Amino acid sequence: MKIRIGILGYGNLGRGVECAVLQNPDMELRAVFTRRDPEELEILTKEAKVCHASEAPAWKDELDVMILCGGSATDLPRQTPEYAGLFNVVDSFDTHAKIPEHFAQVDAAAKAGGKTAVISAGWDPGMFSLNRLYAGAILPEGKDYTFWGRGVSQGHSDAIRRIPGVKDAKQYTIPVEEALASVRAGENPELTTRQKHTRECFVVTGEGADRVRIEEEIKTMPNYFADYDTTVHFITEEELAREHSGIPHGGFVLRSGVTGWEKENRHLIEYRLKLDSNPEFTASVIAAYARAAYRLSVEGSCGCKTVFDIAPAYLSPKSGEELRASLL
Repeated sequence: MKIRIGILGYGNLGRGVECAVLQNPDMELRAVFTRRDPEELEILTKEAKVCHASEAPAWKDELDVMILCGGSATDLPRQTPEYAGLFNVVDSFDTHAKIPEHFAQVDAAAKAGGKTAVISAGWDPGMFSLNRLYAGAILPEGKDYTFWGRGVSQGHSDAIRRIPGVKDAKQYTIPVEEALASVRAGENPELTTRQKHTRECFVVTGEGADRVRIEEEIKTMPNYFADYDTTVHFITEEELAREHSGIPHGGFVLRSGVTGWEKENRHLIEYRLKLDSNPEFTASVIAAYARAAYRLSVEGSCGCKTVFDIAPAYLSPKSGEELRASLL
């Protein structure tokens, strides 16, 4: 019997989840739920249904896991607790500072409904979080470093697009190579925000827009660009479409530490991701955790979980015997 999947939200992430389900033979997509007119939405999985989001509660006995593909700013804080009382759910909530609050709300709803919920499944938070945990447990005397990029920051790109006079924009986060090299050399540097990353912006403006003002607004924008060395390039719509249409991302998690009675031996743990498509990779992580949510639910577990709470074997379609024989 296949794991019956539903998808709430059909943007870049929702489409990525649909593709990920296709690559997992033990899963099948049953329905996509959208706030748009279902008649106008065409999905890839012909045998799955497209329904309005308001119809989702009626499917509570027809789905094993509902995957929530809304945004972290306004969608998931409301949707995940709401749906966790009806379905086993997985989301990719990525506002790091608000994860404890989000966890508490989802945990209460999932326990009340007897369901299993997994939050913040992605690559950061998610896979990067796991690597920080593993590395810190293995090298207790050491220091963590996380670098993001080179990749498109969708939130920062959106912030630029909100500036008057801007028609479209893409922003790339780029690690500073000197800082990365210093960490890899075991120097354990103290790095400021500005020393770790730079930001590069490609901006399309409307006719007659004041580019000097726009560049100044970008570079001085608090919480987004003010703390970074930022470069702004003004380009045409055609250039943006031709050269910056993708959504690549990635990064590095490193821990530099020491062992030995005299702390004489140095070690470096490094985990790297290089992604052609940020949403499709995130979707692939989510699909694996959907399998885990289903298995935990079958075992009678309920409440909210994070990647820290779920054993790796729950993510794989292979049995414990197969894993021990082929991967251990």
